[in-house]
Amino acid sequence: MTPARAVDLSVQIGALRLRNPILAASGAFGYGLEFNHLVNLNRLGGFVTKGLSREPIEGAPPPRLYPTPSGMLNAVGLQNVGVRAFVAEKLPALRNFDTAVIANVFGYTLEDYVEVIRVLESAEGLAGYELNISCPNVKNGGRQFGSDPTLVSEVVGAARKAATGRPLWVKLSPLVTDIGLIARAAEEAGADALTVANTYPAMALDFHSGKSRLGSPTGGLSGPAIKPITLRLVWEARKAIQSPIIGLGGIETVDDVLEYLSVGASAVQVGTATFADPRVSERLVEALTKVLERDKVFTLNEIVVNFEAEND
Repeated sequence: MTPARAVDLSVQIGALRLRNPILAASGAFGYGLEFNHLVNLNRLGGFVTKGLSREPIEGAPPPRLYPTPSGMLNAVGLQNVGVRAFVAEKLPALRNFDTAVIANVFGYTLEDYVEVIRVLESAEGLAGYELNISCPNVKNGGRQFGSDPTLVSEVVGAARKAATGRPLWVKLSPLVTDIGLIARAAEEAGADALTVANTYPAMALDFHSGKSRLGSPTGGLSGPAIKPITLRLVWEARKAIQSPIIGLGGIETVDDVLEYLSVGASAVQVGTATFADPRVSERLVEALTKVLERDKVFTLNEIVVNFEAEND
């Protein structure tokens, strides 16, 4: 009797081969180590670390999280131990896992990004970098790096020169008038893949006290509420570039995953859902496997219906 053929969930993101398209997103999964007792990290396609900066950052005052209808506000303030402490204290343990560890990198000047990558380049155990370009450029009046194609080209180009040994993903801001223009600028400057997209600035307040529900005036909105908006951004970005796209925004179910793949994403990241269910990323891998087995197909290409082809 011929043995049953195994389902293959692997995906290619540039030069990086992932065992499946499900990654845990930066900001929702700590440094990965915090979830090791809850999640089989080796079952995931990978995960993206907390954002790493040149120097340690204490972060925003509490409260840092606030639930909203169909979503969540967060104002963590990019708290992290700093890149050198990450390399010395976190990365050695991460080398024990057989999964893709992507380091999220951010800064407030172009030099910050370059220095963080320079430190990481000499360390073992990382599969690649994800550049968060939603940060304010303090040398440019506080304007976001990711809101202007010229600034995008500059920061991605500088990071590309520094990241000689690993793939470079660029995490785009949703706060742009033309996501395709920004995506092309990142691609042309050397991005190997794009993550679409970051959270949406929003706020919640207590009208009795006139105070924010967060420790900061505003925060980033994430969760199911943003999925329809981000799904469109992935579709628009796909029409503009050839590079792989990782979709991110409101993913909770296997249907959400397949919808992102249908509009052009090669993989997805799961963020806010992790707060309700720390094992959600692993469960999605299991659910995706079952969907392929149910439909008697063996690769993702066989089950994903391309949205463009269906709507030409």
